[in-house]
Amino acid sequence: MSFLAIDIGNTRLKWAQYSSPQPGAALLAHGAAFLETIDELAEGEWAKLAAPTSMLGCNVAGDAVRRRVEEQLELWDFTPRWVVPGASEGGVVNGYDHPSRLGADRWTALIGAHWHMRSRGSHRPVLVVMMGTAVTVDALAPDGHFLGGIILPGHGIMLRALESGTAGLRVPTGDVRDFPTNTSDALTSGGTFAITGAIERMHRHLRTRTGKTPIVLVTGGAGWKVAPDLDVDHELVESLIFDGLLTMQSHRLAL
Repeated sequence: MSFLAIDIGNTRLKWAQYSSPQPGAALLAHGAAFLETIDELAEGEWAKLAAPTSMLGCNVAGDAVRRRVEEQLELWDFTPRWVVPGASEGGVVNGYDHPSRLGADRWTALIGAHWHMRSRGSHRPVLVVMMGTAVTVDALAPDGHFLGGIILPGHGIMLRALESGTAGLRVPTGDVRDFPTNTSDALTSGGTFAITGAIERMHRHLRTRTGKTPIVLVTGGAGWKVAPDLDVDHELVESLIFDGLLTMQSHRLAL
């Protein structure tokens, strides 16, 4: 009854195999591949796995990438399933104006975050922060209602935009400083403060809306870079999207 969870982002595909399709199941194997190399998975890392019996994936990289992944999944005998955001799932109610237009990764991470809170017996709101090519900051009420969220450029996009639009600037290797005194530090600090400032503002909005201090869950490949400069309590949860996929699959099997 092993389960394969797949998370396809804008840069990489991450995968994890679990002993069963339910939250908290034992992790059997995991890995990642840049999108340029996903055509090698069936003859590479996936060839070493015991055949999973089911799969659910989250994809934000488009239909062409999804089809390439499905070709690799022909290694096993199951029908690939992909997350499509809807009105509600896994205890989360989708408050987006058009629920199906919410990004599959945001929806999945929200469901993973809600599972984390329920498993702890918590009744606090949650701020779900995903840091990748783009940064999303989403607000989840204690009852599982998704209130809305923001999207902003990731650090790399900000810096490349400045490099392409401003003469003499280059992508820096600077440090975060309170008062930068050189251009590299100024660019690195500016991008970091833009992201952390947006998170801290959403934290205030959610606290005001619910009357409770939110728990902040941070996930995504760039989370470790920004988290040290975030002035609110937070947790790094690398498995948040996988937790959401496990929760979804468990609920679907129970229906």
